[in-house]
Amino acid sequence: MSYEKLDIYNIAFELFIETHQLSLQLPKYELYELGSQLRRSADSVVTNIAEGYGRNNYKGDFIKFLIYSQASCDETVCHLSKITILYPELNSGFKEKSEQYKLLGGKINNFIKYVQLNWRT
Repeated sequence: MSYEKLDIYNIAFELFIETHQLSLQLPKYELYELGSQLRRSADSVVTNIAEGYGRNNYKGDFIKFLIYSQASCDETVCHLSKITILYPELNSGFKEKSEQYKLLGGKINNFIKYVQLNWRT
């Protein structure tokens, strides 16, 4: 099996692509500030799932990277929340992404619990 078969990876990857494109709607002066932070945290969600899976022979390492992914997911929600307040004219797209990342965070949390209870090293 590959990390590409994990639902959380596929959801995170799709959200990253959508979030990256959405972030380009920010005003030019935000593209390299809040927009860059948003893109990096969204990328970290998906990248940590892939990197953790690459270490799945070591249950502790796998869990550690899944926790990093979940933390980056929370960071992404935080950035999206700031954008919805600072730029209400862009609110609908960013607010929807925030809700999708919250759902993803729950799925990552459930997967962490699954790995803790069922993963064999």
